[in-house]
Amino acid sequence: MSSQTAMSVLSIAEFVLWAALGFLFWRKKLHRRFPAMGFYLTMRVVSTPILLVLLYVVSQPWGRDYFPVYFIPYWAVYIGSAGALFFVCMEVFRSALSAFSGLMKFGLVIFRWAVLASVIVTFSSISFAHRGLMLLPDIAYALMRSVSILELCLLAFLCLSMNALRLPIRDMAFGISLGFGLMSANDFIAASLISRNSAMTAPLQFVYESVILAAVGTWMAYCALPEPARQPVLMPVNSIIYRWNEIASALGHTGTQVAVQQPASSFFLTDVEKVVDKVLNRSLKSSESGS
Repeated sequence: MSSQTAMSVLSIAEFVLWAALGFLFWRKKLHRRFPAMGFYLTMRVVSTPILLVLLYVVSQPWGRDYFPVYFIPYWAVYIGSAGALFFVCMEVFRSALSAFSGLMKFGLVIFRWAVLASVIVTFSSISFAHRGLMLLPDIAYALMRSVSILELCLLAFLCLSMNALRLPIRDMAFGISLGFGLMSANDFIAASLISRNSAMTAPLQFVYESVILAAVGTWMAYCALPEPARQPVLMPVNSIIYRWNEIASALGHTGTQVAVQQPASSFFLTDVEKVVDKVLNRSLKSSESGS
């Protein structure tokens, strides 16, 4: 089997796994819990066969003039995937902290600001050396780099705080984060070892494709296996995470307003004292005259 045929087989296997994952995801009705993940899977399942057909067309000698027909949809899907992944990370973060309403609300505010800052840094770091359609790869790579860092940070956060959050390892939120963590690490390693102009049949391309298949297979295992039900989190009142949750719940609430009486000024007290003295003097004089 030639290397080109092997890569074609891996590409077809990847599409079959994405389709099977989408079927399991909708069958378990996980798209209601993770709508952004459902949108991401739909985009991958629908776009993959279309892009494969367009790639076959432009790879033929008679189809090289139609290269923009493949170039524009490919990078549009790539940028759309990066945007959807930001919302997927937010969904995973919300699901992991669902037992702690205060920390979830406060953490989502910080999370949104972190996403906004990463997007601003992404567009400010683009060199804009290319013009026209060639600018799409620069924007796509910058966005995907930012979301990959966010995915790795989210996975590290879940791994370090699983015990405190009472998050089981078989929870779907952790499974989604684990799969994207594998893909993000794979992207960073591939970006450092594989040149942009390398052939699709290079040996490292097979390793890259194998890691993607492993990540999709991990998600399929999480969807197929029964997910343990999240139990109510019981913790002592003096636990640190309980205090953090109470503090986070109190932030942003104005509470009841209390009227505070301002202390009287010394000038006002002096006038009152003079009036009282005058009243006392008059009463004394009237008593003496009466006697």
